[in-house]
This record gives sequence, C-alpha cells and structure tokens, in this order.
Amino acid sequence: MPSKYFQNRVLVIATMHGKEQVLKPLLEEALGVTCIIPAEFNSDIFGTFSGEIERELNPLETARKKCYAAMELTGCNLAIASEGSFGAHPIIGFVPADEELLVLIDRKNNMEIKVREISTATNFAGKEITNLQAAYDFAAQVLFPSHSLIIKKAKEDLSILYKGITDINRLKKIVTDLLADNHSIYMETDMRAMYNPSRMKVIEEACKKLITITKSFCKHCGTPGFSVTDSIIGLPCDYCGSPTRSPKAFVYTCSHCNYTEELLFPNGKETEDPMYCDRCNP
Repeated sequence: MPSKYFQNRVLVIATMHGKEQVLKPLLEEALGVTCIIPAEFNSDIFGTFSGEIERELNPLETARKKCYAAMELTGCNLAIASEGSFGAHPIIGFVPADEELLVLIDRKNNMEIKVREISTATNFAGKEITNLQAAYDFAAQVLFPSHSLIIKKAKEDLSILYKGITDINRLKKIVTDLLADNHSIYMETDMRAMYNPSRMKVIEEACKKLITITKSFCKHCGTPGFSVTDSIIGLPCDYCGSPTRSPKAFVYTCSHCNYTEELLFPNGKETEDPMYCDRCNP
C-alpha cells in the first residue's frame, strides 16, 4: 500500500527530456501520487551534455535546483529530478559508465530522498571522423539509430552543432557537407534521455531503488527514506583475522531527523574469503 506521506498528492517530475516515460508509471503505482510535467520547464539552463552550457554545480545540487525550479513553476510541494554523469567507471576505471542521481524533495514533510545508480550499460562515446565510412562504423558501434547522435565541427568547437540525429539520410548529408569543408569532424552520443534508451533504463532502475527506500522508515521519527549513507570497511579475513577492505557495517541515516544506525554484516557474512585479504593475498 502507498505510504500516507505521498498518497493522493501531486508529484512534479522536473524534466524536459521525456523521463516521465519511465518515472511516471512506477511512481504513481508505488506512491499513490499523480505525476505532472511542468510546462515551459528548461533543464538545459543547469547544463547540457553537448557543451553549450557547462554544469556549474555538482550532480546533487543540480538535481535539487531542478526540483525547486519545477515546484516554483507548478506550485507543488513534491518534486523529483534526475541528473546524469558520464565517464570512466568510479571503481573499474577504464570502462565507460552512466551514473544517475535521482532526488525526491518533499517540502511538506521536510524530507529528501536520494539514490545513485551506476551502470556500465551505456553507449557513451565520441570520436573524430575523417570519412563517411568511419561515421557509419561509429554510428553502428553506439547503437544508432535507436540511440541518437551529435555531430560537431570539432570536439571543443560548437560553432556547428547538430543534435538528435536518428535518420541515416540526415547523418549522411551532415557528415558529407561538413567533411567537404573540414579535414575532420567530431561525432558523439546524444545522452539526453529521450534520445538514449540505454540511459532511460538506468534512470528506471534508479527509480525502483528510490521506491524501495521510500518503504524504509526511520526507527526514531517514522519518516520514510531511512537509507545507507556510508559503509564501514574491515570485515575480518576468515583465515588470518586481519581486517579486509570489505564492508563490515552499513550506516543508515534519516534525512529528516538525522538519526543514524549501524547494521553489522550487511552482506550476510561475518568473515571474508582470504582471496580478498591484502595479507593472505597481497
């Protein structure tokens, strides 16, 4: 049953890039809300993936700004926004990753719930192109035409910029015309959600995670959103007893009253395999 905190309320989704396609059905069913999209909402002012406007704030602050802007436009006191970041995986390093941050802000109950979802299931890429065949090869590599493309005069040159390319004939014409006057051009993936089904799937997974957190209540004040905010490493090695880098506890925090609690052995084991011990397996 939907939580009493959200049921029968209006939730504004702060997007102009079609994210309601995955967020709306999940949130309405799980929270009992009615989702709306703010008219004339322009999220590009907070930064664009194609580079025309640099993102000035970190992802969390940017998502918060989107929520507040959407609430101001609509008069709602409940909003949700996402912010994506793309680049090397924070742990694996050399693998491209999509990191989606999803923030739900409830002004009525003075509450904020946020989640992160990191996925390597992304087509994020860019490449300098010198001929039409290279353009076709790159397009195939990044799942064109189901996933859109961006073409620039050069990687850092935005004087010529085409976005939302999903048609092979349009692709051919743009590439041919630009290469007639330039030795090379730059092609990259369009990471806007409505043009990138892979990203939309990661946003959907983040929303499912957020919904799960809304069903976790603080033991002190009863507010939903009691979630993991930190981990404590040091799970002992099963062979030598030395502390490993694996977590021995998760720290849960309430965003409303700041009550915290440690949960020991969150992965269901009290010792770690020696293969993950720096002493046994240096």
